[in-house]
Amino acid sequence: MVSLKESDLRLFIDSVRRYFEVTSKVTPEITSAFLGVGALEGHEYNGIVKFSGPLTGQVTVSLPMRAVRELLLIQHETRLTEANLLDAVGEIANTLAGNARRNLGRDLDISVPTAVRGAHIAAERARRHPYVITFRWNTYPGMVCVDLAPAV
Repeated sequence: MVSLKESDLRLFIDSVRRYFEVTSKVTPEITSAFLGVGALEGHEYNGIVKFSGPLTGQVTVSLPMRAVRELLLIQHETRLTEANLLDAVGEIANTLAGNARRNLGRDLDISVPTAVRGAHIAAERARRHPYVITFRWNTYPGMVCVDLAPAV
């Protein structure tokens, strides 16, 4: 049975840093990492990638609208439509999940990203207490929720 180790969680932190450094040339500050309890409040835009195989669950990237808009502008995207904002946050989640898959094993399957608007992070969980990483990028808060558990 596979389970997440501290080094596996570190890879998510490193992936968040690398994504924002490469995309914007601004390194995000990791503000906390903790086990989530109760309902988790995220931000307006959430990208979600589901995992199956040796680990099941999902990884969610949550950002406020202004952060996603700024990321699109940095990438020279001037059409700041709802569809483009959702697509952008979904692609961030997909990038982090792809990095995780490379490190956690190729037999881990990841879904196509989905994106939703709304601050509530999914109540249905693989773990009782998911791992939560909060960060600040370019004055904006952000959150990554790693809710992965060994397959039963």
